Amino acid sequence: MIRLASASPRRHELLTQIGVPHVITVPHINESALPGERPADYVQRIARAKAEAVWKGDSSLPVLSADTTVVLNGEMFGKPSGREHAIDMLARLSGKTHEVMTAVVLVPASGTAVRMNASEVRFRTLTLEECAAYWETGEPRDKAGGYAIQGRAAVSVESITGSYSGVMGLPLFETAALLREAGIDSWSTMAP
Repeated sequence: MIRLASASPRRHELLTQIGVPHVITVPHINESALPGERPADYVQRIARAKAEAVWKGDSSLPVLSADTTVVLNGEMFGKPSGREHAIDMLARLSGKTHEVMTAVVLVPASGTAVRMNASEVRFRTLTLEECAAYWETGEPRDKAGGYAIQGRAAVSVESITGSYSGVMGLPLFETAALLREAGIDSWSTMAP
């Protein structure tokens, strides 16, 4: 049993998919980027801060957390602040390849461990009308980059190089490696 430091239903679903029993504790931290902070440094810092905040509140179980950002030409695209921001992000991603970075952190009693995943996603060319219609579905409101690859945005993804689950917000290969190193079973380590 572990504690998942996340309000994301997608991370909960992905952890369930690999057979890891968990409880959810939502961390409350400031997720603002620091001036000049590089995307990889940002996601690692935020994922670590989430895990450590939950660990400080209750250290009875190992704590797993993650953070994801979308990066285009070195610029981070976090969660949209509203309709216009989401449409602008999607329009800028339109017809281009961007990077999705996710850091995963595990804080057990033996120390903190971090893994990174970077994947590339290419969008087809989108019209502004399509971007606006997508916003109206409600799906992009709490997603890095303003889209959910596992949802309706899938029809706009020409290609992906890397980890599909990483783009969703919890790269399962890296997550399973962290858990295995800490002696925590997932379905891949529970086989006879």
